[in-house]
Amino acid sequence: MNTPSTKSLRTSASSYGDDAVNSAESALESTRQLASQVLERAGEKVRDLRYGARDLAGKGLSAATDATAAAQRQLSRYADVTGRYVSEQPVKSILIGVAAGAAIAALVVAARRRNRY
Repeated sequence: MNTPSTKSLRTSASSYGDDAVNSAESALESTRQLASQVLERAGEKVRDLRYGARDLAGKGLSAATDATAAAQRQLSRYADVTGRYVSEQPVKSILIGVAAGAAIAALVVAARRRNRY
């Protein structure tokens, strides 16, 4: 029984089905494009972060190198000053060294006694 109204309903249903499929395909394509754009932006951000981290690490290494060089220069100055003092005041230098050694020995003995009890 294919009456004109039944045929019209089938055509309308088929048309609605086709429209729904087309809409779903369009939505799927839009979603794919959006996902692709998001992934591209995320990749760019990761690259930016990687380059930023590399720059920061380089700056940190440079700062550490500069600090090491400054410390070496300062220690060299202290060694020079100490050497001059010892050559100018040998007896006083020996007495200071003996006193420092005795103080360190007393601290070590006191620490050992404290650990025993």
